[in-house]
Amino acid sequence: MTRPTEREVLEALRGVRDPELGMDIVSMGMIKELKVMDGDVSFTLELTTPACPYNSQIEQMARSVVERLPGVKSVSMKVTARVRRGWGGQPIPIEIPGIKNVVAVGSGKGGVGKTTIAANLAVALSETGASVGILDADVYGSSLTRFIRSYRFEAKGKGKLSPAEGPLGLKIMSMGLVVTDDTPIIWRGPLVGGAVRQMLLEVDWGELDYLVVDLPPGTGDAPLTLAQTIPITGAIIVTTPQQASLDIAIKALRMFQKLGVEILGIVENMSYYVCPGCGRREFIFGRGGGARSAEKIGVPLLAEIPLMPILRENSDEGVPIIVSQPASEAAESFRSLARRVAAALSVLAVKRGAH
Repeated sequence: MTRPTEREVLEALRGVRDPELGMDIVSMGMIKELKVMDGDVSFTLELTTPACPYNSQIEQMARSVVERLPGVKSVSMKVTARVRRGWGGQPIPIEIPGIKNVVAVGSGKGGVGKTTIAANLAVALSETGASVGILDADVYGSSLTRFIRSYRFEAKGKGKLSPAEGPLGLKIMSMGLVVTDDTPIIWRGPLVGGAVRQMLLEVDWGELDYLVVDLPPGTGDAPLTLAQTIPITGAIIVTTPQQASLDIAIKALRMFQKLGVEILGIVENMSYYVCPGCGRREFIFGRGGGARSAEKIGVPLLAEIPLMPILRENSDEGVPIIVSQPASEAAESFRSLARRVAAALSVLAVKRGAH
């Protein structure tokens, strides 16, 4: 019986396409270490992110097309994932060695739960096995250290700072780690930009797949300066269902677009209240506002996060809900958000030809 060649195996694998990207897995460089010997085929399938929502589908299709080739006796497939680097469309003011993707989390106004979203997104990405850090760039209203309890922080006299350690290996940097709780930050935009620049460049982040950056709210001097300082891969805009919040969120979104930053999508926080007794949903702040705004602007609605007492309680205690209540509805919402963000960044990286 005729045995298949490496070329024939690759041609078969070209028939497998990433459902989201629409490109075949060979052209995307996802097939590694291919070996064909006397009908025994082995290769590594390297996914574009550990949070890929189509992992199982791609694996099954890849194995199936090879097994169907005439002369194939066995198929050994190893599955790995490597997040690719993909900077935004704006000129890169600074480059951060070792960091592949910077995800900015912004909002049009304060009080919409931006830090809650940023903190839980970072933890959810860490849960997938990715290497993740989070930077609290909301210098005036630094609260990240309240939302995520850190386990260790070491301010070194010389060299770079070591970031604090959070759950699931999350690396954390915030002004809240170096300034006492009741000390106000009375700085103008350029000083804020300088402080964030130091936290980016003078912290030993190591190798990160994702750095989530919690930006100050609004479209004023501080967020504008930071958006022009940080090399952002993509931005997420947080809002609530209320029309007033949505109107201002759209302004923040337009600011990022004018700066050439890719918009990953909108997150609607406090979408509905879940009764802890019966589980019934009440849309106390309105319904569908985020979806309508996303459709109008032409960006995805990434998630609808419920308003739950346990989410607030866990935030006050500094324990992310994914860690404390992993089976809760809110935790599942954040996992879904992380998968969609990771997938969107993979799409951008492939389109930009990143490696």
